[in-house]
Amino acid sequence: MWCPSTSLAVWANAWLAGLAAPDDVLDALSAWAPMQAVSTCDVISIGEAAVPWAGGAGGGAAALLQLVRGAGTAAGDGIRPVFPVPGDVRGLPAGTSFQREAILAGEAVVIGSADAAPPIGLVPAYYEDADDESAAELCWTAFPLTGMPAAEHHDLGEAEYGLRSAIRSATEVLGSTGSRWADYGVEDPRLQVEQLVEAVLLHRIPEHAPPRAVRVLHSAAHVEAILTVSADLLTASAQSAAAVQRAVDAVAPLTAVVRSARSAAVTAILHSAWQR
Repeated sequence: MWCPSTSLAVWANAWLAGLAAPDDVLDALSAWAPMQAVSTCDVISIGEAAVPWAGGAGGGAAALLQLVRGAGTAAGDGIRPVFPVPGDVRGLPAGTSFQREAILAGEAVVIGSADAAPPIGLVPAYYEDADDESAAELCWTAFPLTGMPAAEHHDLGEAEYGLRSAIRSATEVLGSTGSRWADYGVEDPRLQVEQLVEAVLLHRIPEHAPPRAVRVLHSAAHVEAILTVSADLLTASAQSAAAVQRAVDAVAPLTAVVRSARSAAVTAILHSAWQR
């Protein structure tokens, strides 16, 4: 689905390209949590890497924006989200703390350019107050990097074509459950899919985004919603560990298609900000 790293990447990129204001970045992030914060994995390492840092263990939204601007950008390649999964960590520096934390989070942002400060990696994490929802905070941990990892390259046209087939396959997986969902006390899966897609539409996309990239993002969200609901339903109805594994295996290839499509769409949006 849409994630904090995507929101930060596309809106910070638009800001650095002169197509958005700092408040637009913070407004986009506020859809995830009312408060933003940034901390460092290690103040000493940040200092040794010469990464611009305001000092102290962390800071608020202003410190996050300062860190993003300080890291710089380079025509759409200088800031990008990554969506790592176990076994596929493309776009991440190997054997680093940043890589390990990004895999655990399932997302991260890489920022840097050849003519600016050393690159950094940012990994988001939620901190919630059970007694006060307005106190929820999205904290970005900054990791100094020795260089910009190689970017993933996905063709937007191929991604869109792959999603058409994935939608049919995902729908078949969901349809294979028939009416069994009622037997397990599960909410109507079609309603669940609609709710997940509606949640994605709450997140704004910069106006400069190419229509095709936006279409691919929405299609990817639709497929992922179907896969999420299908996996939950298949797992709920499974009678054994082996059946659970079969359910997981059934949706794994389609999940990879969604990941590639989302990467392709976001990359197209990032580049479009610098083509004006």
